[in-house]
Amino acid sequence: MNNFPMAILISGGGTTLKNLLHWQALGELPVEIKVIISSNPTAGGIVYAQEAEIPVEVVRRKSYTDAQAHSEALFTICREFQVQLVVMAGYLEHLLIPDDFCGRVINIHPSLIPAFSGKGFYGARVHQAAIEYGVKLTGCTVHYVDNEYDHGPIIAQRACPVLPGDTSQTLQRRVFELECQLLPEVIRSISRQRTTLCGRTVTSHEII
Repeated sequence: MNNFPMAILISGGGTTLKNLLHWQALGELPVEIKVIISSNPTAGGIVYAQEAEIPVEVVRRKSYTDAQAHSEALFTICREFQVQLVVMAGYLEHLLIPDDFCGRVINIHPSLIPAFSGKGFYGARVHQAAIEYGVKLTGCTVHYVDNEYDHGPIIAQRACPVLPGDTSQTLQRRVFELECQLLPEVIRSISRQRTTLCGRTVTSHEII
């Protein structure tokens, strides 16, 4: 059986991409990464794509007059590579999702959505906000992407404690460990058609 074809979107260092390539190399992620699309021509994650001999395309938001044109250019590449799933892996640009990709784009966010999510909440900012608010638990969320920031149906979440003395950096490292476990599990479940979406309710038969 052919491996499940997908695209990965990046903007920065590519640590999430590196993790997915690790699981793929172990034979634990039955996917074929057909293309990496970067919003940044100097993104560090491009190196991981090149090392893995995966095609790289750069689609910069400022190269297009509006959001619709930008999104159409990006998803045209996804259609050309015939991908079944688009994974946002530290991708920071806002995208409009075309009808033929509804329910086929996922993102991982470093908080328990709806907490500490939405426009402007990314990276260390999320963890600093959690610490300042005084929450006792935080974590990560994998969700389907719609046309609003961090708004689409939640597929799965994992939680960890916020410890006394945590900084945004220590908390970020702990949450990222959860991300490295959860995102491959979600992708594996989707690739095996073990995840279903009905309205805002997502059911998976493989993810705990």
